[in-house]
Amino acid sequence: MKRLLLLVASLLIFSTAQAHKPSDSYLNLSVNDKVVTGQWDIALRDLDFALGLDANGDAEITWAEVKAKHKDIAAYAFARLQLSTGDKVCPVVVTEHLIDDHTDGAYAVMRFKAECPERIAKLQARYSLFHEIDPQHKGLLRLEYQGASNAAIFSPQSATQEFTLAEPDKVGQFLDYGREGVWHIWIGFDHILFLLALLLPAVVVREDKAWQGVVAFRPAFWSVLRIVTAFTLAHSITLTLATLGVLSLPSRWVESTIAASVVIAALNNVYPIFRERRWMMAFLFGLIHGFGFASVLADLGLPRDALILALVGFNLGVETGQLAIVAAFLPVAFLLRHTTFYRRLVLIGGSLLIALLASVWLAERLFDLKLLTV
Repeated sequence: MKRLLLLVASLLIFSTAQAHKPSDSYLNLSVNDKVVTGQWDIALRDLDFALGLDANGDAEITWAEVKAKHKDIAAYAFARLQLSTGDKVCPVVVTEHLIDDHTDGAYAVMRFKAECPERIAKLQARYSLFHEIDPQHKGLLRLEYQGASNAAIFSPQSATQEFTLAEPDKVGQFLDYGREGVWHIWIGFDHILFLLALLLPAVVVREDKAWQGVVAFRPAFWSVLRIVTAFTLAHSITLTLATLGVLSLPSRWVESTIAASVVIAALNNVYPIFRERRWMMAFLFGLIHGFGFASVLADLGLPRDALILALVGFNLGVETGQLAIVAAFLPVAFLLRHTTFYRRLVLIGGSLLIALLASVWLAERLFDLKLLTV
C-alpha cells in the first residue's frame, strides 16, 4: 500500500501545468551532397534555466531578452551538437534566429548550415544538449535525404548515433517511437491520473451509499479490462485520425478537456454518476486523450516515408506503458480492498487530491495562467 501511495504522491508533486510535455528539442536536418542544412527548436524555458534569459526577473521572456542572448544560445547549443562524416567534423554556421510556438510553449529557433569536407555517405551526430543539467532531456531528430527521411531520439544513453543516408533504419525507427510511447504515458501525468481515477473503484462496489470490497478478483479484473479496452480503442481512433490529418482540434481546447476529464473521473468516485459504466467515460474521454497523444507524436517529427510504422510503434508503446501501470496497481489494490484505509484514504482522499490538481490544470489551460511551477 505504501508503494501505491508513493506513486500517487509522486504524481501530485511532480505534475505541472504542462503535464503533457517533458524537456525536448527538435532537430531537423537535410543533407545534399556535402552540405547539411538544419533547424533546431529549443524550449525557451529550458534555455532560461541554463542561461538565464529572463534578464529582469519578471517571469516573462521577451523577444528583446532572447535577441540579446542569440550568441550565447548558439554557443551553448552548438558546443553540445557535433556533426561529422568519416570522422571529419562539419563546421556549423548559424544563419537565422527565430521564435516559434509549440504545443508546450515558445521555442528559440536556429537555422544553420554545416559544410562537410567530403560527400556525406554516413552522417554521425553527437548530441548532449542539457544532459549535464537534465538527464531526462531528449533530442528528437528528423533527417531528410533525397525525399526519404529518418528519425531518431537522442538521450544521455544514446548521445552518439550514425545514419546511413541511403538506408533508413525502419526497425530502429519503430523501436524508437515505441520507446517514446512508453515514456510519454509514464510522464503524461494527466493521462495517468485519468486512468488511476477510473481504476481506483475497480476493486470495490457501491452498496448502501458506501464502497465495499469486491468478493473475488474476477469482477475487478473484468472491470479493469473493460475500462482499459475502451480507453485504448478510443484514443487509438483519434490518434490515428489526427496523425493522418483527417481530424484536427485546437490544442488549448484538447488540453483543457483532458484536464476536465480527470476532474470528472475523480469526482465520480466521490459522488458516483457513472457507477459501473466507467468504461463509457473511458471511451468518451479517451477520444479526446487521443488528440493529446497526437500532438506529442506530431512534435516528434514523423518520417513521411514511415508514417504508419511510426504511428503503430508509438501507439504500441503507449499501450505497453499503460499495461505496466495497470499490472502494478491492480494486485495491490485488490489485496487492500477491504480496508478502511483503502476505501476512505486512497479511494476518496486520493480522488479528491486528483480532482484538485486537475482543477488547477483546467484553470491554467483555459485562461492561460501559471499557477503551478516546477
